[in-house]
Amino acid sequence: MDPQRRPTPPSRGGNNTVRAAIMAVVMVVFAGYIFLWTMLPTNPYRQTWLPELRLKTASTYFGTNQGANYLVFPFPVLFIAVLGSVYLHLGKTSRDNHTKGANGENRLGIWKRPVIMKGLGIVSRVELTFFLMFIALLVWSFATYLRISFANITPKSPAKSGGEKVWEAKLESAALRLGLVGNIVLSFLFFPVTRGSSVLPLFGLTSEGSVKYHIWLGHMVMALFTAHGLSYIIYWAATHEISEMLKWEKTGVSNVAGELSLLAGLILWATTFPQIRRKMFEVFFYTHHLYILFVIFFVLHVGISYTTIMLPGFFLFMIDRYLRFLQSRRGVRLMSARVLPCQTVELNFSKTKGLSYTPTSIMFINIPSISKMQWHPFTISSSSGLESEKLSVIIKGEGSWSNKLYHLLSSASSLDHLDVSIEGPYGPSSTDFLRHDLLVMVSGGSGITPFISIIRELIHTSETMKRKIPEILLISSFKNSNDLTILDLVLPICGAPSKLSNLGLQIEAYVTREKQPTSQEKKNIRTIWFKPNPCDAPITPILGQNNWLWLGAIISSSFIIYLILIGVLTRYYIYPIDHNTNKIYSSVSRSLLHILFICIGIVIAATGAFLWNKNENGRESMQIQNMEGATPMASPNSWYYNADRELESLPQESLSECINVHYGERPDLKRFLFERKESSVGVLVCGPKKMRHEVANICSSGLAANLHFESISFSW
Repeated sequence: MDPQRRPTPPSRGGNNTVRAAIMAVVMVVFAGYIFLWTMLPTNPYRQTWLPELRLKTASTYFGTNQGANYLVFPFPVLFIAVLGSVYLHLGKTSRDNHTKGANGENRLGIWKRPVIMKGLGIVSRVELTFFLMFIALLVWSFATYLRISFANITPKSPAKSGGEKVWEAKLESAALRLGLVGNIVLSFLFFPVTRGSSVLPLFGLTSEGSVKYHIWLGHMVMALFTAHGLSYIIYWAATHEISEMLKWEKTGVSNVAGELSLLAGLILWATTFPQIRRKMFEVFFYTHHLYILFVIFFVLHVGISYTTIMLPGFFLFMIDRYLRFLQSRRGVRLMSARVLPCQTVELNFSKTKGLSYTPTSIMFINIPSISKMQWHPFTISSSSGLESEKLSVIIKGEGSWSNKLYHLLSSASSLDHLDVSIEGPYGPSSTDFLRHDLLVMVSGGSGITPFISIIRELIHTSETMKRKIPEILLISSFKNSNDLTILDLVLPICGAPSKLSNLGLQIEAYVTREKQPTSQEKKNIRTIWFKPNPCDAPITPILGQNNWLWLGAIISSSFIIYLILIGVLTRYYIYPIDHNTNKIYSSVSRSLLHILFICIGIVIAATGAFLWNKNENGRESMQIQNMEGATPMASPNSWYYNADRELESLPQESLSECINVHYGERPDLKRFLFERKESSVGVLVCGPKKMRHEVANICSSGLAANLHFESISFSW
């Protein structure tokens, strides 16, 4: 019996109850964490709460400050991350992902409507609200810091410190507070780029969709830290203490380290602006690795005690980064490539049945023969349900890297193997397309890729779950008629035309730069089959079927290992020298030891989990490799050979009946959207910025309450 047709297991209700309880605890802890940030600059926290907590947690293992800092800053976030891992694991077994949030969407519909903000792009009202709340937190913190510090600066107080003027004292105070506020932003900077995060899905976010938050936070961090550094330089110049720039104190704050951190950040920041990033992506890519120097010198600048404020986000990022490193070390099995005449290729990888992912997921790809260092994200076009042993990505030749790949595949006549490494897949923990009566998908050029994955997933849903699925209206714009061949990829190799009878699919294709069909003979899609390599393996889930539970175990155990190591070192090495005074033992040495032990904890925990699951995954991978070896690719009995024959003989008439091609015009999106009378219309858009803004304006106009907008992030 198909597992998706079984009766609802009794434990599912229990899972949902446990998940609700976990979410309630997470929200309470999160609310307390936010409350802590609001109280951080106030006198009650600094003069009463924190001293009392430090008094109770002082020990010879963590010193006078670290114990309190661990409890206040890293512990709540890591606790949420571990609970989130359990929550997401239980969600995998509930099998209700397709219907998630239908009622909630109706209640929150007005809050999820898009708003176009200059400098921010398309944001929902929820995003805009949280953004304004975050700005309010920064303003509140800075104003409170200044109010308290300026109250102690009078014409008499500067005279006591060597005759400095009031404005100079206030400038120094403001410079310090700019750094403190910058650290607040830095504390959140790495959460959005933690691809395998268990925190983001708790709030309905994905790493790909959260990149914009990372960009916003990055600009704010560098603006605040730059103002912090410049203010100090002006202060030192005004007070004739410019030599302070060259001081590297044994204990306390190191000015040189701060300047080196700022310099690395400024170089990184300069390459992030769109004008540079789009034209010189390689420069942007390589300089972004300066974040390592930025963080290391930041830690040496402020010391490990103050670093614990931003530690949780960076700690989770380091775990994710190391797991990605482990996954990328082994090549994956590339079965075939389909070369389209429109500068596009589809890569088809072998995968184990245990690897599942949701539509619109992405995967990062590295091809050493093109570039050993560059990793590029691409949206997955296949469905893990419909194609249980294959994973596909579509790559358009629109940059130097993708163009090299296209020329490599299109010009090679004897290419029988291609080394490929991957990271991922990464995507939303669930989707809820079935709550709509109609899905209107608007794409421009390469933006059609995520919609192919959604269509394939809906084909699978209609066949296996026997549920009513929404009708689909796909509106795609292309520059040239050659680009229309991308529509041939809507159906997978294993898809049958009869499935379209269960799918109300209509495709409106617009060729904008041609007035009429060209008389050129249509070029066929060319398929290249690659020979198996014993060193390559099918794509497997890096942490196995229970990946979320393993992630929770890695987060908790790695931090515990770090605490044990640093506690033993402090008790038996640092404490006999420093005696908890923080004035004898070098701050640099202490910080470097903390960084080292954090890395050791992560390496031990993550490597152990990876090797355990590698052995488990290896069994299924070996079975797949044995099957490939038993049926040579060139044999007529081979699955690959028959799949190719099936593709060639696949009748395209059924799909062609669903397609209307328009030449020399652009789609009238207002007409398409406002004419829909269904009670719930999901509007998904993926393409150029102008197109996304046009659709967002239509859906946010309030003229059609049945339109529910969603801008999909994609990588091509």
